Amino acid sequence: MVNSEKFRGGMDLIIRGGKIRLSGDIRVPGDKSISHRGIILGALANGTTTIQNILMAEDTRKTINCFKDMGVRMKMDGNDLQIEGIDLHGLEEPEGKLYCGNSGTTMRLLSGVMVGQKFNTILIGDDSLNSRPMDRIIRPLAMMGGAIRGLDNRYPPLYIDPVKDIHSIYYKLPVASAQVKSSILLAGLYGKGDVRIEEGKVTRDHTERMLKYFGANIYLEDGIICMKSGNSLEGKDVQVPGDISSAAYFMVAGMLIEDSHIIIRDVGINPTRTGIIHVLNRMGGDIKISNIRVKNLEPIGDVEVRYSTLTGVEIGGDTVATMIDEIPIIAVAAAFSKGKTVIRDVEELRYKECDRIRAIYNGLNGMGADIKELPDGLIIEGRKTLEPATLNSYGDHRIAMALSIAALKAKGESTITGHEVVEISYPDFYKTLWKVSQ
Repeated sequence: MVNSEKFRGGMDLIIRGGKIRLSGDIRVPGDKSISHRGIILGALANGTTTIQNILMAEDTRKTINCFKDMGVRMKMDGNDLQIEGIDLHGLEEPEGKLYCGNSGTTMRLLSGVMVGQKFNTILIGDDSLNSRPMDRIIRPLAMMGGAIRGLDNRYPPLYIDPVKDIHSIYYKLPVASAQVKSSILLAGLYGKGDVRIEEGKVTRDHTERMLKYFGANIYLEDGIICMKSGNSLEGKDVQVPGDISSAAYFMVAGMLIEDSHIIIRDVGINPTRTGIIHVLNRMGGDIKISNIRVKNLEPIGDVEVRYSTLTGVEIGGDTVATMIDEIPIIAVAAAFSKGKTVIRDVEELRYKECDRIRAIYNGLNGMGADIKELPDGLIIEGRKTLEPATLNSYGDHRIAMALSIAALKAKGESTITGHEVVEISYPDFYKTLWKVSQ
């Protein structure tokens, strides 16, 4: 933990807000979603995969450890992860349960892989993950012939038995979820017959892009995601862009704090993830994207932000799926904007690491924000300033980081309890925040 007049570490983190200016040229950690998928497909491919700029945080380590437990050899070489792929059918039966920790991505995506194996598997998480519903993956995987069940057929641990065949499926997602979609596609690698998935709302498409990059026969036809059977994957070099979800905290901080100017290099700007940029533009944010290029089918660019006067907007519908992880930090931006912001259609946030709607409501309300909780969102009337407070992370990395930005804007000392949870996705978050606040 960093120590300065703005940040004081200990059991809790104290942030002194008020007179401060943010300035710097920074990079954020590799994209968590792409890192997970690179690990999975690299393990299932033939040959060597090298993942550059991989996010090495608690969640991705869980995915790495699960595959190591099934005989996949991996090693770090500087900031790169080298994976010796063992083919779709080369995984070995683990000696014990596969522990996913707090990582819902690990459990949901790994479930798709494991229903195609010829051995029994048990997937288990920590107390938080074990309380999160998994029926939305159990249902389609079972429809494909997978022998998967959980407690009350809903909660982890997940018990997966071998089956003779995984077969084709046409599945219309009842809720927008990239993890459910990805689980089905990964199971489809082991199936006989094609996989076809219809999305009501477009969700992040990193799995589709990476499957295509590794050699899978996957394409979009009339809005339907289609993947032919009989795929084999070949190892690739993967460059992971900076995580736009991690960059979002610095985008908002740069806009909220007077005289600030921040450049964030090499950020992933996949169009299924750029809702945060479009919404900040609508709010009047000074944000520019430059140096745009494509690496392993993923667009990358540099994001530049400056202090801005933000105005409230309405957020909902299709936009939500392109920025679901950024809703807590957008709520912080709204709390300091002119006028009213209405956020709807984000009920999915109640089933994350914590109930993120309730958590961000409690935090901002405790700072004196004019905020109302809705069943599926929030209504926020912006104010010029908020009061310092003791702010609970609720064990959720995105709540900890969002409320830390709010604390920087408040005048006085705020306390972040459970700040260490940022290790899940952004271990150096506070170091970077301290760096740009010099």
